[in-house]
Amino acid sequence: MYDQDDLDDIRQAKEEWEDETLDPVLDAYGERKDRFATVSNLEVDRLYTPDDVAEMDYEEDLSFPGEDPYTRGVYPTMYRGRTWTMRQFAGFGTAEETNERFHYLIENGQTGLSTAFDMPSLMGKDSDDPLSDGEVGKEGVAVDTLRDMEILFDGIDLGEVSTSFTINPSAPVIYAMYIALADQQGVPREEIRGTMQNDMLKEFIAQKEWVIPPEPSLDIVTDTIEFAVEETPKIKPVSISGYHIREAGSTAVQELAFTLADGFAYVEDCLDRGMDVDEFAPQLSFFFNSHNSIFEEVAKFRAARRIYATVMDEWYGAEEEASKQLKFHTQTAGQSLTAQQPLNNVVRVTIQALAGVLGGTQSLHTNSFDEALALPSEKAVRVALRTQQIIAEESGAADIADPLGGSFAVESLTDEVEEKAMAYIEEIREMGEGSVRDGVLEGIERGYFHREIQDASYEYQERVESGEETVVGVNEYEIDEDTKPDILKVDEEVQQRQRARLAEVKDERDDAAVEAALDDLRDAIESDENVMPAIVDAVKAYATMGEIMQVFEAEYGSYQETVSIA
Repeated sequence: MYDQDDLDDIRQAKEEWEDETLDPVLDAYGERKDRFATVSNLEVDRLYTPDDVAEMDYEEDLSFPGEDPYTRGVYPTMYRGRTWTMRQFAGFGTAEETNERFHYLIENGQTGLSTAFDMPSLMGKDSDDPLSDGEVGKEGVAVDTLRDMEILFDGIDLGEVSTSFTINPSAPVIYAMYIALADQQGVPREEIRGTMQNDMLKEFIAQKEWVIPPEPSLDIVTDTIEFAVEETPKIKPVSISGYHIREAGSTAVQELAFTLADGFAYVEDCLDRGMDVDEFAPQLSFFFNSHNSIFEEVAKFRAARRIYATVMDEWYGAEEEASKQLKFHTQTAGQSLTAQQPLNNVVRVTIQALAGVLGGTQSLHTNSFDEALALPSEKAVRVALRTQQIIAEESGAADIADPLGGSFAVESLTDEVEEKAMAYIEEIREMGEGSVRDGVLEGIERGYFHREIQDASYEYQERVESGEETVVGVNEYEIDEDTKPDILKVDEEVQQRQRARLAEVKDERDDAAVEAALDDLRDAIESDENVMPAIVDAVKAYATMGEIMQVFEAEYGSYQETVSIA
């Protein structure tokens, strides 16, 4: 990209600067630290010059926004056309309470809904299951049957809103309920928009919410992708999620590598089923974390697009541009938030959100400042949403496509993150003897991912405890705190009300129709058919979440982790 004579001149000029200008200052004053590094412990240089990106080919490595390899963004106009979707996570208590929060967010300018579920729903348990006792509605909304979904979206036209669902083992059931609700509202299936998280490989790697073993879990995810291509083309049936990998303690490079490896595993499974890559790939989406090291995060997002475009083309034969465009949602880093001096979290979230915008995200959730303490209060949620709106409307960050493109530092970091992430992906591929999918499954079985994340998390915590890594308000700039913020608490009566509604639904429904629908689901599993049509029929008969998931558990067995992660 640069003329060799010019590079020689720059190198010489830098040496002169170091001798004449830098060294006297270092001798007199030194620097704040002996070593500077990102949150992920990638060492950063004092200064970057064209010499650090001398090997970069503009057209091959950067190009222009909206053009392969999409390093600079997936759309030509980026946010000058329209801003990212502002999608605040919401869900607590019963469907009525969450519906109220949905309407509050829409009234305050939110442009997409994002749904959090309670632990019983996440694990495919009904609210009246003994294992659900004490957990109903506590960390998200409780959804047992289609009746809850009807209440959850009361007054909300599914043809007018895009909805994200953060749920995994029981995601096919929630997906079926959303389809059934659209059918009720008269909204054509091909018009409903949204995203299912539905990333089971990530669960076995990091978050650890599962019901059945990895291989049948992967098979069901592929069922949802196949069904979505045919029935709901505007639904993203899986959001391949690095967020939880990062929350578990990974580095930025590990987050990127393991997430992309999971994505390629789903691609390979769909291809093995006989699907056309250019039919299903445009409906895949991704979900990343955005942490405090702003330039590392921007580099991660840019490297993600470049790796994805290259691999989808060279490994999987994608031809359509949409099949090579990595589109992603971003959430600011929950594990970076502190219970100490919680208002400091407003600043952390702002930096992280800005990194997501500078990195070209398609949608964004900003965490609330009180989330290290409890479910977000309305005031904290409003501040989190206003943070996005200020970035979009006041900062100017949304006015330039890829505003940090061409920065010597950012381009050098992008190259470094790409190189290190690809090394991980190739290692996983080797574990699968040429198959990323088989490598991911083998890595889960061996405990490979657990160990890599565990080691990174331990190393980071060591740096915090030694003071090498500063966390403001925790190991530096501490104060004696007397006040506590107002926090949202879920009423203890929520469980009783939810169980009463579930009992009412069971009382009113046609039990014979429920049993017939569940039998059809068993038949679909045993005959290796796509299970989604049978699940849609079951939820329309008001079969419960737990009843449907019990069919899967009976057919495939429950999954108990047997690998050592020591």
